[in-house]
Formats: sequence, structure tokens, C-alpha cells
Amino acid sequence: MRAWRSIRVIGTVAGIAGLLGLVGAGGCSMFQNEQSAKGQKLYAHYCMHCHGEHGKQNEGFNWSSMSDPKPKDLSNKDEMGTFKDEEIFNTISRDMKDTAPNGDKIGDDEFAVPTMPTFKYTLSEEEIWSIVGYVRSLHGRKLEFNVEGRKKELQAAAQTAEQNFKEAERVAQEAEKKASDEADKKGVDVDDNAYAKEMQAMGQAKKELDQATAALANFTTRPGKGVNIARPDLTMKPDAAAKLAEVGKQLYVTKYGCNGCHKIADEGGKVGPALDRAGVRLNPTWVYRWLRNPQAMKSDTRMPSLGLNDTDAKAVVMYLKTLKAPKPEKPLDKVGD
Repeated sequence: MRAWRSIRVIGTVAGIAGLLGLVGAGGCSMFQNEQSAKGQKLYAHYCMHCHGEHGKQNEGFNWSSMSDPKPKDLSNKDEMGTFKDEEIFNTISRDMKDTAPNGDKIGDDEFAVPTMPTFKYTLSEEEIWSIVGYVRSLHGRKLEFNVEGRKKELQAAAQTAEQNFKEAERVAQEAEKKASDEADKKGVDVDDNAYAKEMQAMGQAKKELDQATAALANFTTRPGKGVNIARPDLTMKPDAAAKLAEVGKQLYVTKYGCNGCHKIADEGGKVGPALDRAGVRLNPTWVYRWLRNPQAMKSDTRMPSLGLNDTDAKAVVMYLKTLKAPKPEKPLDKVGD
């Protein structure tokens, strides 16, 4: 019989046990207190410069510098009370959309304000829920979504997927052994089709196990943690670079809302550094890697990972390379990072 061609599950099944222990520890009351404290800390780090300490309009130091529509008044109970917990969560963890007329198709119910960044690629699901809980406290409400129940749901799904994979693997092994034994008796080669159905079922079970394991891990682990971005190939002909820079100029404003935090000339926010001279003082390769995963290069940065793909990141890099304003007479004050 030929060696068993098992689909390798390096660390997957074994890792689930550790994840289950991690998400299952602690009582409900302790969990809620920890979530509240975590939410307040994350809000202060990522949100307060625009939304203010108490969520009021014109309270954050960056609020007045932002383009319309300005950030919502998170302390307004009447307005914020119209949103479900899940809607606030989805707003914080959405994918960015290009709001230009020639950009992405945006549904009537989709939130698409480019100056409001996504934290889908920066924070864990648990961290985002903690922010939602803290936002609720700013307008006198409590989080109703069962975060602990969500943990248990993911835990149960991972356990079920692990059991299903083990069973599918057992069935596939038996089917291959049977086919091999029959081939040996007849003195012929093994017919792979004899157990193809079982192998296909095992492959599907492995896929579902990977998905369930990833979902459980993403609940507690930041998605970009430990993910280093490779150096890009930015070599291209001048005409191609100029064309891509025009695309990047649009994406800078209409999709990723970089102007919400960065100033060019007299327009833009003041959370991050001004980018008037980005084409002079910044290394394009560094900018590309920074755009793809800021936390991998500076773990405590306020700038979230916005989910830029390779093409969009290169386009924004090419646009920033064109920004070569004269050196100011006085050094600019460093406001954020």
C-alpha cells in the first residue's frame, strides 16, 4: 500500500485547544469589566482625536480639520439609539469603498465615508466589540450584543469542524486502504477514482476547519500581527507611473480618506504628519510597506491598516512621490503618527 497522502494540518487541530482555553477563561462579569476598560483605552488611542473624549462634535482636536460629513455626535442618544450594535460594529470593521463617481458600487445601506477608517485589518473582533461597547456608554446605553456568546459560538464551530475533519480523514484512509488492497490482489495499479469522493470530502472538511480556526483566532488576535510585507517592485516607465499617480490621487481622498488625518498644503487633518513633501523625504518602498501594514512597522501607531491591496498601495505611493513642496522656513509641528 502506498504511503497515506494525508492533508497536513500543521498546528491547526492542536492550536484549537489553546484557542479554546484562551477564549473560555474568566467569568461573565470579569469579561464585561475587562471589555469596558479595553474599549475605553482603544477609543482614546484610535478615535478620540476625531470624535472627542465624550463623543461630542467639535471636541476632538482633529474634528474641525476634517472634510464633510463630519464625525457623528456619539453622545446623541436619539440618533445613536437608532443604530443596532451590529451596525456600529459593521461600520468600524467594513471594507473601504471608493466613493468617486467612477468608483465602487455602493449599496443604499452601506456606510461609505472615506474619512472614517476601517479597523477590520487592525484590531481583533473582540477589540472592535469593546469599542462598540464604549461608544454605547457615551450616549447612555449598554451593549446588547452577546460578545461572550459569540466566543462560544466560534468555539463550538471550531470543535465541530475539528471532529468532522478527523472523521473525514478516517473515512478517506479506509477508502484508500480498501482500494490499495483490491489492487494488490489483482496485481494492478491503484485506481485513484475508487476513493476520490472520500478524498474530496476530506479536502472540504479541511477547508471548513481552516475557516473555523481562522475565525476563532481572529476573534482574539489582531489580523496583521506578525505579518511582514515584502519589498515591492516599484520600477515602471514614467508614463505608467504618472498614470498610476492619478489613480492614487483619487484613492487618497475618495476611498482611503487619507486627507482626514494628513494635510497637504492648507487642506486635511492634523493627526498624522503633513505630506506636502512626501516625495522628497519619504522612501517609496517604506511607504508601500507602511500602507499595507502600519502596525508591523510601528505597533503603537494610530494609523490603522486600511486593507490596501498591492495595486492600490502602489498607486498611492506613486501619488505621494509627486508631492514635492518647497521646504518650509520653520519646521512643522509633529502632531501625530
